[in-house]
Amino acid sequence: MKNGMIECHVCHSKLVSPSTKTISRAYDRHKSRLSHKQRALNVFLVVGDCILVGLQPILVYMSKVDGKFNFSPISVNFLTEVAKVFFAVVMLLFQAKHQKVGEKPLLSISTFMQAARNNVLLAVPALLYAINNYLKFIMQLYFNPATVKMLSNLKVLVIAVLLKVIMKRRFSIIQWEALALLLIGISVNQLRSLPEGTTAMGLPVTMGAYLYTLIFVTVPSLASVYNEYALKSQYDTSIYLQNLFLYGYGAIFNFLGIIGTAIIKGPSSFDILQGHSKATMLLVANNAAQGILSSFFFKYADTILKKYSSTVATIFTGIASAALFGHTLTMNFIIGISIVFISMHQFFSPLSKVRDEQNGVLELHDVHDKQRSKESFINMAAGANEEASHRVGHDERKPLLPT
Repeated sequence: MKNGMIECHVCHSKLVSPSTKTISRAYDRHKSRLSHKQRALNVFLVVGDCILVGLQPILVYMSKVDGKFNFSPISVNFLTEVAKVFFAVVMLLFQAKHQKVGEKPLLSISTFMQAARNNVLLAVPALLYAINNYLKFIMQLYFNPATVKMLSNLKVLVIAVLLKVIMKRRFSIIQWEALALLLIGISVNQLRSLPEGTTAMGLPVTMGAYLYTLIFVTVPSLASVYNEYALKSQYDTSIYLQNLFLYGYGAIFNFLGIIGTAIIKGPSSFDILQGHSKATMLLVANNAAQGILSSFFFKYADTILKKYSSTVATIFTGIASAALFGHTLTMNFIIGISIVFISMHQFFSPLSKVRDEQNGVLELHDVHDKQRSKESFINMAAGANEEASHRVGHDERKPLLPT
């Protein structure tokens, strides 16, 4: 690449080198031309995510006894990762059995080792997810299930900022306004989210809740963006092979957490199945299915779509928690939900996408115009330099018209 231009090695033609913003806009235009199969996959992912994410805080709440957990939350996370590893292995064997002739074998040692080296970045989101899965249980001690689901929607804004900074993803003004509406909707519901018997000035509860909320929102957001980057950067690798590495790293990190807990609390806490019940086993199955579904979101869809689909689960969580546990659906919750759905509709509105695409085309033209202007200026400068160094002959001094 030279002077912002790239040269083809075959025909030696020169083209403007695409910037990260140009690539981001190409991704945006690609999303607007999704096939029917891709749209059907997105609908399936959204519906499945709504059900699983909506059930997750309810199952966590059902797992509590007298407001506490009789089991180690790290053991639930470890069993979840083991279940996901088992699923990845089964699907990898199934995929390898149905490979076409001439394709690179998935189960060969060379393929496995090469994929392990290329996907080592998956250890980062695996560690962040291990931390986040523990925080999910801590959040249940401060808020009811519906409020936990609402607070998790804050991740959408954080993810948008991280996508803008890390992956140079582009959002229109209308979409940023939609994210602002999302925050307003969450804030409206949050007005009465503290447990009964506490006040807004109750420093210990409030500070602990706000601190865990900050970590609860930031850590998984960073994990999601990094996970999408890691999965899509090795797009040709089988998703089941990538999941095997991701869940394997997660199982290792959670097992290290269990060992650390056993060292601090004693050998008795090393019993992984201690204090578990049918509710916790359902929780393990739900978390495993949710994690598997998320990997398909990150590789074949979009992180923003994943988090907005989780927003739809809020109304299901609120109604279910009211029906099962007697939690009151306050007017704040109803108004907050309404604002959240307006935000979601505005974010995915065709108006915001069309304007965003037009801006991308205009700016792409601006890049070419600037390149042409730069070349014209160079040619003008070269011509001026040539004219200044040119010696004027005797004949050139004569006028063009006769006098």
